[in-house]
Amino acid sequence: MSLFKARDWWSAVLGEGEEFDQGCLCVGDVDNSGSGHDKVVVGSYMGMLRIFSPHANKSTEGVPVEAQLLEVQLQNAIIQVEVGKFVSCSDLLHLAVLHPRKLSVYSVSGTAGNVEHGDQYQLKLVYEHNLQRTACNMTYGTFGGVTGHHSLCIQSMEGMLMFFEQDSYSFGRFLPGFLLPGPLVYNPRTDSFLTVSSARQLESYKYETLAVATEAESRQDPDLPLKTGGKRLTPDWTFVLGEQALDLCVPSFSHSSASIFVLGERNLYCLRDNGQIRFMKKLEFNPSCFLPYTSVTDGTTNLLMGNHTNMLLVYQDVTLKWAAQLPYVPVAVRIANFPDLKGVVISLSSSGHLLCSYMGTDPSFFSTPKVDAREADYEQVDAEMKKLQKFIREATRTQGIGSSTVVAFSAFLNGRYPPADLTGDVTVSYSSPTGVPRVLQSRFSLPLGLVCVPSSPAKTTKFKITVDTNQAPVDLDSIFPEFSGKSEDKDGNSLAFQFLSGAKVTVLASKTSQRYRIQSDSFEDMWLVVKELVRRFDRHFSKLGVKDFKKSFSGPLPLQEYFLSVDHHFQLRVSAQQYQDLLSERAVQFRAIQRRLLTRFKDKTPAPLQNLDTLLDATYSQVMALAEAAEENRALLEEAFVRLRSATHLLVLLMSLWQGLTPDQTAILEATLLPLLQDTPQLGWEESCDAAVSHLLRSCLSRSSKDQATSLAQAGGPVLGLPRDTARLKKHITLLCDRIGKGGRLICLLSSFPPSLPPSFLPSSPRLFLQHKSVEQILLFLSESAQNNL
Repeated sequence: MSLFKARDWWSAVLGEGEEFDQGCLCVGDVDNSGSGHDKVVVGSYMGMLRIFSPHANKSTEGVPVEAQLLEVQLQNAIIQVEVGKFVSCSDLLHLAVLHPRKLSVYSVSGTAGNVEHGDQYQLKLVYEHNLQRTACNMTYGTFGGVTGHHSLCIQSMEGMLMFFEQDSYSFGRFLPGFLLPGPLVYNPRTDSFLTVSSARQLESYKYETLAVATEAESRQDPDLPLKTGGKRLTPDWTFVLGEQALDLCVPSFSHSSASIFVLGERNLYCLRDNGQIRFMKKLEFNPSCFLPYTSVTDGTTNLLMGNHTNMLLVYQDVTLKWAAQLPYVPVAVRIANFPDLKGVVISLSSSGHLLCSYMGTDPSFFSTPKVDAREADYEQVDAEMKKLQKFIREATRTQGIGSSTVVAFSAFLNGRYPPADLTGDVTVSYSSPTGVPRVLQSRFSLPLGLVCVPSSPAKTTKFKITVDTNQAPVDLDSIFPEFSGKSEDKDGNSLAFQFLSGAKVTVLASKTSQRYRIQSDSFEDMWLVVKELVRRFDRHFSKLGVKDFKKSFSGPLPLQEYFLSVDHHFQLRVSAQQYQDLLSERAVQFRAIQRRLLTRFKDKTPAPLQNLDTLLDATYSQVMALAEAAEENRALLEEAFVRLRSATHLLVLLMSLWQGLTPDQTAILEATLLPLLQDTPQLGWEESCDAAVSHLLRSCLSRSSKDQATSLAQAGGPVLGLPRDTARLKKHITLLCDRIGKGGRLICLLSSFPPSLPPSFLPSSPRLFLQHKSVEQILLFLSESAQNNL
């Protein structure tokens, strides 16, 4: 059993299907027994009023009959219950029950019973007020400094404070700038009322100010002149919280630590009576309720706080002193004294779980019994050992087997264009039979049929690519069986793929040679088909047991077609920057016109607008048009980058087939030409790719060791910003392809790393450095490379 758990002293489950909230719980000597022991009063939204006198170790699944003093079904929902001196000419405590449209004050009395059923308790109505407005919450106190009895203040849903002195209605006031009701509390030290407005600020109103303010017979517009006498209501002071408050509390158990506590959604505030903040505690959880309950040291306050992780926390100001686990999320918490135990924590859940608990540890009275000395039965021990060993063997044998779970997911196109990649990553987290957490990762490929459908072959196209093999021609229907049944060509020499949001791609197989032609009107859309064709060739010949299968591309590389995608992407980036500059200029102009108009409107002597309003409308129209154009350009830029990725993947694949690059060399080339997964306003593909290609040309692809230090060094280091054009980038990519075609090989030269980098910065495997590090590390590496003229 956990040590940090609220110890169950008494508990009950109230009703079935009832709902409870923050104001539905209060404690006090409501029956005026004179012993000073508290009773627990609980009201529900279903109108049930219950009063309990808990006893130790008396709990059942339902409500303990011996602890329940009274249960009454009222006609209306109960919003809040309070115990106080609400009847004039009487020092006895009475029970105030707030309904949505009524306030009722009852007296609770008990009569000694003559039979075993015990005392009998009665609830008698003393007086009630029918409310003209729907109530939200209430507070009570000695308003105006009057001693001997308590007055009541009810806040309505429309923001009206209604004041009642015993059985008579005093007055009502509307809160200024009201939108939604917040928590309400009375501060007896300053005779003022505290609430949190919809502006998320704490406001304080003195009772005297409320009493002499404007009458609230009807809700008036604050901008209109006042129709009745009195002063306009304004708060004495405000404090900006910046968040909505869950509860307010003004503890009065110690004047030395006089404070106002505010429980926010993410913070706990403590203020002085004048609105100055004493301290603030940022919470790392979602609180549900709180209660300042005592002052152990002068100047400090202890408080209880419940949260949505079923925890009850004890704080001394901002220091956490204790934490206890509750079986539910508390919505209200109180401290009560009972005959058997003092300082009992009473908590209530929204579903009616009432718990009286204490925080601490229970003493252990267990003592080890004496064991009689006897001789061991070796036969019995041996039989038990064999049984345990058998159990261990069976558990070890079945330890790897868990259970299988099928998880279905859907895939959708992110735009009206083919994706650049059909691969995905899946991560599975599970626990082994022994409870050890495990994580598995795997990569999968979506089927090509998700993005294209069979179609009729196209005879004339704009772009063509030819792939050669060293094996006999293969029937395309056997390579793509899912498309063969719907193809119009029954000979298996041609196959066409119509992308759902793209162009048509046709694959033609030669009848006399081992050549395969892929052709389309879109260069980028051929990537997925070429990739799938090469992958299925490898799988097909691997199943046949062919070990010397080779595939190649005779060239030339389609650089001019590739550069069309590069230029299109670059022009959209330039347009995005131009739209951004124009938007900034028009925004500055718009704000300047607004300032001019505001100055004219505030001027005591009216002056002509001089067509400033017309200029404001025109500038606003320009800003909106530019924003729409920038948004349209952003969508086109996203599509252009995906198409650029497809074209780059296709170029890398053709280069690897052209020169027979190994998988490691292909990975180096792919990481060089695709250093980013997505463009950002700060860093784009052009400058990143240029920096990576320049580094390869200065290192492993340099002509000689002398050129390694001087080639391209005069041009300076990589400019990591939007370039003026793509001429330099295209020149470097062309030079990269030329040097690879002349026998240059891509390797990771450890000697080419800057000497100032730490050893942990170097890759652990002979792959490209860019493939293993983040963008920031890549930029640092490239900058230092340029400075060292590598």
